[in-house]
Amino acid sequence: MTTTQRKIPPMCQHQPPCPTAESADRESARLVAHHPEQGWSLLCNGVLLFEDTGELLPDGQVIAPHRPLRVMTAA
Repeated sequence: MTTTQRKIPPMCQHQPPCPTAESADRESARLVAHHPEQGWSLLCNGVLLFEDTGELLPDGQVIAPHRPLRVMTAA
């Protein structure tokens, strides 16, 4: 049996390991590369985190920006 999918070795060598790209808390993984001038950061779980809070997961899945909504209060 052959497969066309490539296995990507895990980038995280931390103990305890950082959350995986599939975890709900994936954004809490450690930074590997940070490029604020370009608007993105690479986390050790392979997630590309963009300045607008959008994400690109290692499997190619796109997570739409999810900035918190502002709550307006009466003065």
